[in-house]
Amino acid sequence: MDFKKFNMFVCLMGLSCASLWFLYVSLTELCIFCEKSQNHIFPLRTFRRSGENFSLLPDTVCHKNPPFLVLLVTSSGSHVDARMAIRQTWGKERIVAGKRIVTYFLLGTTVNHSEQADIVAESQKYKDVIQKNFTDTYYNLTLKTMMGIEWIHKFCYQSGFVMKTDTDVFVNVFYLTELLLRKKRSTRFFTGFLKLHEYPIRKTGSKWYVSNEEYPGGTYPPFCSGTGYVLSTDVASEIYNISESIPFIKLEDVFIGLCLAKLKIQLEELHSEQTFFPERIQFSVSRFKKIVMCHEVKPSEQLSYWNDLVA
Repeated sequence: MDFKKFNMFVCLMGLSCASLWFLYVSLTELCIFCEKSQNHIFPLRTFRRSGENFSLLPDTVCHKNPPFLVLLVTSSGSHVDARMAIRQTWGKERIVAGKRIVTYFLLGTTVNHSEQADIVAESQKYKDVIQKNFTDTYYNLTLKTMMGIEWIHKFCYQSGFVMKTDTDVFVNVFYLTELLLRKKRSTRFFTGFLKLHEYPIRKTGSKWYVSNEEYPGGTYPPFCSGTGYVLSTDVASEIYNISESIPFIKLEDVFIGLCLAKLKIQLEELHSEQTFFPERIQFSVSRFKKIVMCHEVKPSEQLSYWNDLVA
């Protein structure tokens, strides 16, 4: 046996193992959003922006008359009554304290051709629908929200603030405008109902279940409840620009939180008292005068709450 060759072989094997171990340790330290399984590291898939063009766009030119606040309302094809109620109440274009406020609805596409035809007709009539070609399901809410962020970035970056909310939410645009003006912030601002110490739900039967493969971390970064949050428009562009470096997660409010963490944007309270309510609250005029939003509101209640509030 040639011992020199054997010793050289052993040395080369040792160096190779050491190099592989160094590479493994380096990747383990650098890969923040990675899944470890049986001593292997699998990077999680990152968000991918849709390359498709918008299929429906609102008839507006932001730079000619930039709105102070753009309300982006996630909706579905079947929520016609909810959209109509919002158009007649807090979603109607108006001037508040000299500031212009506008509302647009975010929709995916439906497999029901008749329903899609109705959406097209609705868009032509009201000119307030933003749509792209992805299936309209709850678990595509991240895609829907990012579609709205993309629209702001490309078509309405001249606006001051953006609020993302849902069709079953009541928004007091008067009080929201008052608080934003009082806050005197115009950049790197993000507010809502703050969730600072949330854990992934691993129970498979839950609506908010997230697997270890989708999100291996033990806690979420700070985020705001997806029922309604407000951001300065520059933040929308920053989120759009870094979104493809962020691991995809179907919970859109958590995904936005991941973006904010990477951007090092701190969440802030809008007011010293709670104004964002991600749950249903009992209506009274005195109470609703001092809230920004509340959840679980039916279309008929939108109308009655609004009429009582503005009376």
